[in-house]
Amino acid sequence: MTLAIRALLTLMLSLFGFTAMAQSDAAYQEEAQHAKALLLKAVDYYEKNGDTAFAAFSRQGEFVTGQLYVYVVNTQGVMLASGGPSVMLVGRDVSATLDEDAKKIFARALSEPEGEMHEAEYRWVNRQDGKVERKHTYFQRINDRILAVGFYLPRAKPAEAEKLLAEASEAIKKEPKTTFAAINDLDPRYLQDDLYVFVVDLDSKRFVAHGYNRRLIGTDFANLKAPDGVEIGQRMLDAIKKDGKGELEYLWRNPVTERNEHKHAYLQQVGNYMVAVGYYSR
Repeated sequence: MTLAIRALLTLMLSLFGFTAMAQSDAAYQEEAQHAKALLLKAVDYYEKNGDTAFAAFSRQGEFVTGQLYVYVVNTQGVMLASGGPSVMLVGRDVSATLDEDAKKIFARALSEPEGEMHEAEYRWVNRQDGKVERKHTYFQRINDRILAVGFYLPRAKPAEAEKLLAEASEAIKKEPKTTFAAINDLDPRYLQDDLYVFVVDLDSKRFVAHGYNRRLIGTDFANLKAPDGVEIGQRMLDAIKKDGKGELEYLWRNPVTERNEHKHAYLQQVGNYMVAVGYYSR
């Protein structure tokens, strides 16, 4: 199964699992408004032109704006139109690749009311950097056609960082060495877009695991500095001394945007290790 097909199937499965968009970033809110506007424009165009609108949706023009584009699937799982990378799937029926449970979830998604805009998150290849990233989409069903427009979300939410920290901490309690190996192997359980786990040995004050930059493994954590020169390693170690947990805001490179951004880390002591996961706030 190709990456594009897997991504499409993930979209179909997620149409019923709605999630709230991050509210803290004005740029996201602006992009969301653009996506909604483009979808409403596409819905209006489709209602006036019917299936002949697919040609306009699938070419560069008024329905492709930057990374925003319109795509359409039908209730049988066939891609009917796309102004983005999924154009190569137009005309293909991918429903046969869904297992029984997935078909049930997809059927529930299709029961959503027509004439209303809904939203979901899924993973899709960002054609600008070639990476599979989270995308927030708005969609509306018209008869057996589902019209959608989405935009990329390079930043995770605070709750997602806390959830990953809890999961990683529990795994380290049970099987530390196995979990360290998984983190260092970039296991997707511990590397989710811009979220990743890193672990420090509190005796040696060195990294034993890092879910993004494996070159840091074995290096001195206590003297770690942020890109702006601020010493952050010892500050994190100090933050957990009182009750075994803490938080710290600092500047660090976002693996998705590849820019230095403000990061908020959640810290947790697990045995003789400090476990951390952070989200990029801006």
